[in-house]
Amino acid sequence: MRARSTRRAIAAIGVAGLLVAAAGCGSNNNSSSSSSTAGTSAAAPAKKAIKVGLVTDIGGLNDRSFNTLANQGLEQAKSQLGVTGRVLTSKSNADYVPNLSTLAQQKYDLVIGVGFLMADAMDTVAKKFPNTKFAIIDVDATGLKGKPTNVEGLLFKEQESGYLAGTLAALYAKDNNITTISSVGGQKIPPVDHYIAGYEAGAKAANPSIKTLHAYSQDFVDQAKCKEIALSQIARGSGVVFQVAGQCGLGALDAAKQKSKQGIGVDADQSYLGPYILTSAIKKVDTSVLDTVKQVQDDKYTGGANTTFDVKNKGAGIGKVSAAGAKYQPQLDDVTAKLAAGSITVPDTVK
Repeated sequence: MRARSTRRAIAAIGVAGLLVAAAGCGSNNNSSSSSSTAGTSAAAPAKKAIKVGLVTDIGGLNDRSFNTLANQGLEQAKSQLGVTGRVLTSKSNADYVPNLSTLAQQKYDLVIGVGFLMADAMDTVAKKFPNTKFAIIDVDATGLKGKPTNVEGLLFKEQESGYLAGTLAALYAKDNNITTISSVGGQKIPPVDHYIAGYEAGAKAANPSIKTLHAYSQDFVDQAKCKEIALSQIARGSGVVFQVAGQCGLGALDAAKQKSKQGIGVDADQSYLGPYILTSAIKKVDTSVLDTVKQVQDDKYTGGANTTFDVKNKGAGIGKVSAAGAKYQPQLDDVTAKLAAGSITVPDTVK
């Protein structure tokens, strides 16, 4: 009897243990389910999947400034926003319309054109594809001939970046017995002239006796052309050379390095080229691309208008200042604050 009772007791204990274990598992499942549900409700909503296409100008992705920055903005959009992206490179002006049209035909949600030279092509294609959203860098969308309402202009106050670069160039020149500074532009188009006008105005404000030179290569690709112009300017006394010519302008900077002069980069921070780069006049092309993609993804895109980037909203300015220019940082900070406050009016037209 005792043995049988003992076996019954053990069996009862076992069943009770199983019931407790089952109850425990049930409790864990409920807790896990509750936690999972809470996590799902608290999670941020998924971003809308969109396709974004980018068409470079003839400078290509290896210009290490303008087109490179635009592509960086697209890469940021892909990694941060989960969009699908494609880049079409233009070898000549004749590629603009076909490249823009290809992306529109492939139902890309946003098609971005890089550069002023693409204005007419953008106007033509936007009218043919009224249901596609477009954006174009360095072009006033309200000034397009056909007045398309599906194009947003991404503009920059390059003159403010140029003004800061010119301020630094003139201060450096004054302390180093340099009487002349210069700039090498690509083609004479508004964004280039904005930079140069600001550069010369900033230099004159910082050092009224400074002499300024500028010339145009009529090219944004051939580095030899820009180098030849810069060497000529250096022969005429220029001690600081500002390049405003994309890939071609790298030749101007090479001339400055060759002759042991100071160089100033453009669009992107080009300090990586070496310590002879005094600074770079920059504009946040990458930010403009990323912001526009966000607008489309969030259904906040507005065509037929412009978004402008300047010193105040940190869309323009200068890059890293070299050791040779570091002593002038307080003056640069002061000018930056005045630009942001609107107390300095910078010309955007070259005299």
